[in-house]
This record gives sequence, structure tokens and C-alpha cells, in this order.
Amino acid sequence: MTYTARLILFAPREENADHLNASLTAAFKGGRIDAVIVTLPDGDERSQINFVKALVSKVHEAGAVLLIVDAFEMVARTGADGVHLTSPARVSEALSAMRRIDRSVGVGGLKARHDAMEAAELGADYVMFGETRPDGSLPTLSMVQERAEWWAELFNTPCVAFASEEAHVAPLVATGAEFIGLGAHSFDHPDGIGAVVKQALTIIAQTPAPQRDE
Repeated sequence: MTYTARLILFAPREENADHLNASLTAAFKGGRIDAVIVTLPDGDERSQINFVKALVSKVHEAGAVLLIVDAFEMVARTGADGVHLTSPARVSEALSAMRRIDRSVGVGGLKARHDAMEAAELGADYVMFGETRPDGSLPTLSMVQERAEWWAELFNTPCVAFASEEAHVAPLVATGAEFIGLGAHSFDHPDGIGAVVKQALTIIAQTPAPQRDE
């Protein structure tokens, strides 16, 4: 079976929903994005809920889903489609809460292969490799390739391979990862986020991905 990798966009941290909506509008002009992951701004709970609610319609109109970072207890109240965990520590708790309301759970911050396998066994909707570490450092491209190739070959749970540079998109598509993640750095590209998305989708379309058994 052949398939085409899809894009997940990690939005930059933003305090103003209107500003972020403008950035997302520019991103969606570049082409199909399947999911947008948003970090809640600082502030009280009501302002955080209003922030996400202001984004949801824009994301849904574009045919994407919106996930919020870590705060799974806020998903139902914001209208978000699920949560992206930056650590596997609360996977069981998040899954229990999200399954009750039919929402998604993705998991990053997976330091070891065992962490990824355990998250998938518990029922995570995807696992992610290659994102920025808490100290601000990044794994090398070869490290992300190795982990994504291993996962894609052996497991059915989708994986996200995070591209810390636009030049990494093609080699990460070749791993067989179902999703390519673009981070907040892509919004600072001199040609604009829409151009980054368009180019990434062109690369995905042109890069042979491994065939996999159904």
C-alpha cells in the first residue's frame, strides 16, 4: 500500500488570538495542513478558553483539527479536537479523559523506544519524534530518521517526524512517517509560512515513501 505523508503544524506561542489567526490564515494558503498544535497563553482559565475558541473555527474551516499542548482538562471546554502531550508521564490519565469525549491524544517527549511503545499500547493516536527538547536543543536529523524508520516499519500507530529545518522534510518523508511536523521556526521564514507549507507539500509529493503492508 502506498500513502502520502501529511503535515502537522506547531504554532508559535502567541498571547493574541487575532495575531495567531492571521498567521494560520497565511499557513493554510500554502496548502493542506491536517492538524495545528497550539500552546495555551499565560493568563486565567477563561482567557485561555476564549483564546482557543477564537482559533477553532479558522482551523476547522481549513479542514484541519486543533490540538492543545498538555492541558487535556481544557479540551472539552475550548472545543479543541484533542491534546498533544509533551511528555508520556500522563498518557493514561489523558487517554481516560479524552476517550470519554471522543478526542485525540498525541504523545511527544519520548526519550526511549520503550516510552513510544508503551504510549502506543495504551492507545495514543500518534507518537512524535524529533521535537525541540525542554532545554532548547534538538536531536540530529540522523537520530530522528533512525527512530522514525524503526517505528514506521514495525508499528501501526502513526508517527510524526518533526522537521527542525525545511531541508529535513524530504529525508523524513522517506522514513515512512505518516506525518511531518513543522515547528514555530517555519513562521519566521523570510518567504512566509505559506511558502514553507507549499514547498513542504511539493517535497512530500515528489519524495518516494516506502510501501507498507496493509
